[in-house]
Amino acid sequence: MRRILLLLAVLGPFPFTAVAQTSQGNPVEEFGKKWQARATKTQADQPKWAVPMYSPFPMLAQVFRLDYSRQRVAGGADNWNIGGNKGFNFIPFARTQIDVFFPGYILHGANPSEDGFGDTNIVGKYRFAAANEKHGNYALSGALSLHIPTGSYKNGAASAVLTPSIIGGKGFGKLALFSSVGAALPTSGTETSGRTIHWNTVAQYKAGKYLTPELELNSSTWAGGTRDGKTQMFLSPGLLSKIPLRPQDPTSRISLIFGVAFQTAVTSYHSYNHGLSVTTRFGF
Repeated sequence: MRRILLLLAVLGPFPFTAVAQTSQGNPVEEFGKKWQARATKTQADQPKWAVPMYSPFPMLAQVFRLDYSRQRVAGGADNWNIGGNKGFNFIPFARTQIDVFFPGYILHGANPSEDGFGDTNIVGKYRFAAANEKHGNYALSGALSLHIPTGSYKNGAASAVLTPSIIGGKGFGKLALFSSVGAALPTSGTETSGRTIHWNTVAQYKAGKYLTPELELNSSTWAGGTRDGKTQMFLSPGLLSKIPLRPQDPTSRISLIFGVAFQTAVTSYHSYNHGLSVTTRFGF
């Protein structure tokens, strides 16, 4: 089953990006053309900011992504998440993005917890307003995330979690600033897990043709549960690079994106000391 999912993940974007050499009016070809035209028009009305390493973002994107992370916990042990946040960002309708993220595999190193797969996440996002760099350079969106507890051996949440959030940003030339706030609302077990307020802020700068350095501030505050009143915050510098695969075509969105970021805890309470993440994405 895992091999089938991986094959679908790799091949998934290609029906939309490669136009088959078939006769005019082919239903699959026409569907792909209409999908791509809709996505192109939707993205033309928003800023061309980079999708950050960790934080939610107000613009709409259409990519397949694979993320890997290592977290250093107390005592010096390393926890690895292999393929965390792997999955798709789609633009199926105007102003709309749907994300489907399959569970990664978690390795606990010296930690006595058992290794296993994490949770599944599905996100719906709607862009309320946006303008590209020539007409205002801003974006505002709302999102609703459904966290599904598919994790094995307690490698995930104890129950399903709904997270509504609002995300907005403004660009100033090559500089972009955007922020998000959301509330994680478990469907059960709040006497233990409580509810969590997530706040993220991102600053990006377009440096040259291919590089975008960024600085993220990732914060979580708990209300209720065993961590009531606690806050953890990470400072996360990173670097993203987008390489167009069809630079001769100004309308093409086909690209490869690479990124790396390093998180450092800046509060006394934290679930891990620091973390390293890398990402590979295929834009289509």
